[in-house]
Amino acid sequence: MAINMYYLGIDTSNYTTSVALIDENGNVYQNKKLLPVKEGEIGLRQSDAVFHHTAQLHTLYCELIKDINPADIKAVGVSTRPRPVEGSYMPCFTVGHNTARVISDTLKVPLFEFSHQEGHIAAAIYSSNAEELFSGKFIAFHVSGGTTEAVLAEPGNFGFKLKLIAETLDLNAGQAIDRTGVMLGLKFPCGKELEKLALNYTGELKVKKPTLKGEDCCLSGIENICKKLYEDNYSKEYISAYCLKYIEQTLSLMTERLLEKYGRLSLLYAGGVMSNSIIRKHFEERYGASFAEHEFSCDNAAGIAYLTLRKAHYDKS
Repeated sequence: MAINMYYLGIDTSNYTTSVALIDENGNVYQNKKLLPVKEGEIGLRQSDAVFHHTAQLHTLYCELIKDINPADIKAVGVSTRPRPVEGSYMPCFTVGHNTARVISDTLKVPLFEFSHQEGHIAAAIYSSNAEELFSGKFIAFHVSGGTTEAVLAEPGNFGFKLKLIAETLDLNAGQAIDRTGVMLGLKFPCGKELEKLALNYTGELKVKKPTLKGEDCCLSGIENICKKLYEDNYSKEYISAYCLKYIEQTLSLMTERLLEKYGRLSLLYAGGVMSNSIIRKHFEERYGASFAEHEFSCDNAAGIAYLTLRKAHYDKS
């Protein structure tokens, strides 16, 4: 990396340890590593997540800054909670928060705190070159293993003011994908492998109509449907395609109802599930929506670094 001024972002989510630097020219450099999950299991206890973040974060950070002078880091940003709402808390974020405080105090630079959800939205804005979204309201979907939500977003304190306007009432989309994948013998997290299987299915596919209550969705049904398909000896390719198509149609119906309620606002989709090429193609073609590029879709610190750069510049002005 050339001599420059850098802004550090840290994110310790439930399944990924990640650190990122962004320079004054908007170039992002990031390191991230999934937390290890035992074969056949579909998640981690928070105590295990905290342990693995503690073990991984130092190495990732040292690798990231090995070619720069730490004195060139001008501000540190970190995700401290899942969502920017009162009472939002998850122990795994304390690892990143405490590390960020140490780095900030040592380098004597500002520390800015954001939420994990704001980081996802910012990463999608950054990687889709959709900076115009910082100037007004838009609808953002955050769809992952831990979250299936739509929020009404507008800029606020260089993060976002987010109002929850739709959510899952039971299973998250990423959970449905992972549970289906583990049932099929895939390695957790299962999104990439499930997508590969689905892309190999070329036959006819007609899925059951999604279940919505108002703008909110219910996704536990797809897990039961996929179990029945598996018991009836349908192919792994068919089951994978069915699962993803059902989730796509559910999110599409949610989108339609939200646009009816809030008007034709811009749409942005973030989170690991929305990196799926099958689902993404539908929303790009139908709605002209903005998406994070693949490396910025799954949990990452790039959005936190980007928000840190913007906040630091504002504080200078």
